[in-house]
Parts: sequence; C-alpha cells; structure tokens
Amino acid sequence: MTLACFVHVEIIQSESSTTQTLASTMETGSIHAPYDEALMLKNKSLEVEPYLNGHTIYLVGLMGSGKTTVGKILSYVLGYSFCDSDTLIEQEVNGMSVAEIFKLHGESFFRKKERLSSKKQLVVSTGGGAVVRDVNWDYMQKKGIVVWLDVPLEALAQRIAAVGTHSRPLLHYEDGDPYTKALKRLSYLLEQRGKNYAKANARVSLEEIAGKLGYRDVSDLTPTEIAIEALEQIEVYLKEEDGMAIAGL
Repeated sequence: MTLACFVHVEIIQSESSTTQTLASTMETGSIHAPYDEALMLKNKSLEVEPYLNGHTIYLVGLMGSGKTTVGKILSYVLGYSFCDSDTLIEQEVNGMSVAEIFKLHGESFFRKKERLSSKKQLVVSTGGGAVVRDVNWDYMQKKGIVVWLDVPLEALAQRIAAVGTHSRPLLHYEDGDPYTKALKRLSYLLEQRGKNYAKANARVSLEEIAGKLGYRDVSDLTPTEIAIEALEQIEVYLKEEDGMAIAGL
C-alpha cells in the first residue's frame, strides 16, 4: 500500500510578496527567517526549479537531524506538498505514536510500514531508518532525489537530550543520562546506516555550512540556511546529471 502525502502550499508569484509571506509564515510556524534569508531562499529555489522538473525530494538522516523542519521550508518555497513518513504511519495505525508502535508491534512492523509515495512534486521527510530497507532505498533513487542531512553526532545528541528521549523508542535500549543515551545510540546507528546515507545524491553537511558562514557551532545555523544549502547541493547534482545526459553517459 502506497501512502499518500499532504499539505500542499501555493506559492505567490510576486517575488517581493512571496519573500514577505515566506518570512511571515516561517516566523508564525516557530521558524524565524529574516527577510534577507527568505529572499536568498526564494532566489535559490528559482535557480533550481528549471532543473528539478517536479522530481520528489527525499530527506534522509539520523533522528533529530531536522528533516521535518527543513522539509517544510523546502516544500513551501518550491510549491511542493510535504510528507512526513512517521506521521503517515501513525495515521495508518489508528493514531498510535511511533513509540507505541514500537512497543506493541516491534521495529520490524514499523519498518514494513515505512513505504514511500509515488507522487511527484513532494518533499518527503523519511524516518531515520528508511534507508535500512533496500526496497525503500532503490525506490528513492529511481523516483526522486535523495538528500542527506549530515549533522555531527554530538549536536544531534544535544538536540535530542534537550527535548527528551521519551518519543525516541530506539533510545530505550541505552543506559545513562539523556545525552549519553542519545550519543551511544546515534553512534551505533550511523555505523549501521552510514554507507547508505553516503549514497545519497546530495549531502548537506552542517559542519561545512557553519565553516562557510563563519559560525563556530552548527547549532548557530538557522533552518533556512540549511534549506538554502540543500537547494544548492540539489542544483549541483542536477546540473551534473544534465551534463552527463548531454554527453550520453
């Protein structure tokens, strides 16, 4: 069964009004985006769109890497629909939370439900473990563009510890304080999934973005800055693909 996605957002055609609306929408949605960041984001989306040609964008990465937050920004600015695979699974299993699904049915049941939509013009925030099933990975590579949000493990552990680990069933296997539990499990998961993440079409490294912008810590990055980098990396990939197609490779 293929899961449908939701939340289509219309883009206003006027660039100035679009930028103002984008900044306002992000701020009211608890994502603060200054006007200049929103303008940079919109301009970059206009550069990418001719190459994107409606292809779905699949965001992959470890838990806490910001796939949902960045995905919503990308979907808005591109005029795409947004899909959170964890939310769709919860809806399919009578509104159970991910933690409840893990507790009652186990991880293997959850992974089998973790299927991806065949529609175009989507931004899909995949579950952290979507890449563990070959069928998902093959599907994403064939149907869209896979973007890896690569966040340092220490930064991820800090994020997760700050909001609590109760909603992260995979962390229940570890002992220690929230930060230690998160760091241990994240290290294990990256070891297991790292080779798959590295096969993504585009990699968005928060360490590289921070270095480029002169930030000392990746936690200083805004979601908009990360989304801009995602569009830049998607553009690089698509231009390379276009060039290879012209060369007949």
